[in-house]
Amino acid sequence: MTTHTTAAPRPYESYVYAYPHKTAYRKLPGRPALRDLWAGEAKDALSLYLHIPFCEVRCGFCNLFTRIGAPDGLTTAYLDALERQARAVRGALGDGPVRFAAAAFGGGTPTFLTAAELTRLCDIAEHTAGADLRAVPLSVEASPATATADRLAVLAERGTTRLSLGVQSFVDTEARSAVRPQRRADVEAALGRIRDAAIPVMNIDLIYGIDGQTESSWRRSLEAALAWRPEELYLYPLYVRPLTGLGRRTADLPEPLSDRAWDEQRLRLYRYGRDVLLDAGYQQVSMRMFRRPSAAAPTAGDHACQTDGMVGLGCGARSYTSAVHYSFDYAVDMREIRTIVDDYVARPEADFAHAEYGRPMDPDEARRRHLIQSLLQAEGMDTAGYEARFGSSPRDDFAAELAAFDAAGWLAAEAATAGRLRLSPEGLAHSDAVGPALFSPAVRAAMTDYERK
Repeated sequence: MTTHTTAAPRPYESYVYAYPHKTAYRKLPGRPALRDLWAGEAKDALSLYLHIPFCEVRCGFCNLFTRIGAPDGLTTAYLDALERQARAVRGALGDGPVRFAAAAFGGGTPTFLTAAELTRLCDIAEHTAGADLRAVPLSVEASPATATADRLAVLAERGTTRLSLGVQSFVDTEARSAVRPQRRADVEAALGRIRDAAIPVMNIDLIYGIDGQTESSWRRSLEAALAWRPEELYLYPLYVRPLTGLGRRTADLPEPLSDRAWDEQRLRLYRYGRDVLLDAGYQQVSMRMFRRPSAAAPTAGDHACQTDGMVGLGCGARSYTSAVHYSFDYAVDMREIRTIVDDYVARPEADFAHAEYGRPMDPDEARRRHLIQSLLQAEGMDTAGYEARFGSSPRDDFAAELAAFDAAGWLAAEAATAGRLRLSPEGLAHSDAVGPALFSPAVRAAMTDYERK
């Protein structure tokens, strides 16, 4: 069979960290009551996510829902609103038993909050939402500038099992190129403070595909990270998305670096980084995630992202029931984000008892989400579990998509005999093409029609 490079799928279509993406969400008719959405849902292994939409600076590649800085009083007003929302949501979950099996603080940058504010954030998660933070895995995101000793002490004392530091590059010129102003000396100091705080799992985020990055400079970042023996490492491909700082500078980029050339650069750097980490004894968990097997594992939670619900608190958080995914309005533009945050902090408690933006999940979408969430993990998907849940075979439900993956060499042939669907090493490398290929036509259309703001 003759293959043509021009017809090959691009390896970097989209990072699928959740399905459907929030650009497929729309206003929900009638603002359904959360009590109705959660009625009859299993609530014995929920995940709790608290979103803090503030950063000290916005990186050039960032399209997350976050704003730069906070005027006097805004973080207090935001935590006040978060507490009102937590009360309303906890009431909507009903009078029966509710158990959270995992928790996370994300953003934005949760450690933008002061130590006292982080204490209050933990209090809201525990005393208002009802999560036992010291008994479940708790993951928190931080930046080098905000990973201060007093903040880390609060997080460690309240049960944080994983602290993720967004480093992106240990090479100062690359950090500036990605519009992330920081010095390596400050990054190293932050990593030392995290180790001093004795949080069980330290994760370091690195990015490849930065303008001017070479295998040599990429290796310098990898070796600098490995010197800390982090329990986890995430390797992220750089994306230049609309309305981000780098997106606005796209017109100034050199013309010779075509999309295909950039794809090839990122794939080359991904494979190089993957091999460096594997040679260092790390185990690949997904395209992005690598874990040191000898490290002490955090307390295991029994939340399964494919089947268990999630409660999101904060104006950028999503919540998942089996029938509906919902959140607040979504934006990337800074002015639009400020408007949404201001609206959130002004809301009375009763407003938080309703869902406003979201997407219903019919059986077909549930099948797609289950396959995406499972297949993009290195261990793949247990086909018997899928069949028990849906009463059908993934090979029948997704015959065309899986046949295309087979033809591309993206599925591990030996996995089928073990009752699993699993990506091959090359399939893992193309995870950002595999995920989008499984989107439904309806979700694709909604994402295409989304009006960016």
